[in-house]
Amino acid sequence: MVMPEGVIAVIGAGSIGKRHAGNLAALGARVELLPWRSLDRAALAARDDIAAMVIATETPIRLELIRLCSARNWPFYAEKPLAWRVDQARAIHAAAAPVAARSMVGFMMRWHPVVRALAAMDLSDTFRIHAEIGHDVRQWRANWRFADSYAARAEGGGVLLDLCHEVDLVQALFAGLRLHDVRSLGHAGFPGVDFATSLHVTTPTGAAGRIAMDYLSPVFVRRLVISGLTRRIEADLLASRLTILTGEGQGVQDFPFERNDMFLSAMREFLVLAAGEALPEDPLRPRFDRMEASSLLIASAWEARRFEGATAMAI
Repeated sequence: MVMPEGVIAVIGAGSIGKRHAGNLAALGARVELLPWRSLDRAALAARDDIAAMVIATETPIRLELIRLCSARNWPFYAEKPLAWRVDQARAIHAAAAPVAARSMVGFMMRWHPVVRALAAMDLSDTFRIHAEIGHDVRQWRANWRFADSYAARAEGGGVLLDLCHEVDLVQALFAGLRLHDVRSLGHAGFPGVDFATSLHVTTPTGAAGRIAMDYLSPVFVRRLVISGLTRRIEADLLASRLTILTGEGQGVQDFPFERNDMFLSAMREFLVLAAGEALPEDPLRPRFDRMEASSLLIASAWEARRFEGATAMAI
């Protein structure tokens, strides 16, 4: 595997930044983990030993670093989501243009083996789609409080942004989604922060879709159901299992799956792009120059949220 010359700077020393830094090192890259809060931005901009950057900061910290990468011709891997407002997303994609074809967005779920299997299928007879992710936010990590996280902020926080992989996955499988309606459940203690959100979308062929995300489910769920005229496809992304039901019965396929494999795959391909090498064509690869539709869909949905009620969950 060809490596980029120089250092891969990982900006952001939280859990995701540490994961990326560890995976890059395991792949043989030279890595430097740089906490955002103590970062000397002028010194960073003047460095000549950086080959590429991983942006693993909070969501509001994207545009400044992407502008720097473009100015210095550094490919970058930016964690999702890129933005929560449409004008922000457009500005980020415009700023990224000089290095966009060698850069990526952190939608690592596109490497999930079940997602890969779905993308290889003919889904043209689909008439209904249901994607769902739910997880009790209080159970996410040890020694972590939701109230202390950027997810608790009215600007740039909430479940739609935090768990936006599902929006991107449906967009990846059914390109050209049209957004119709976004309904959210709030919390009295966190005004403007959505704790459960549902998007209603349609595909270019007229299939109706619902994408649901919540911080409330006592049991972690992550699934995608695709209903077609000839079969019903049930994808359990936690169990890594695909069930296909037809009038003649059902078939079940289990896929080997380790969560970190998705992150490793993303970093492996990012290193190839950062080195200026070619990769085999892959429509699921979240190359930055092909991701504006997902960015705009997520931002448009966040702006369109309509709050209807609130949860009483104790946080």
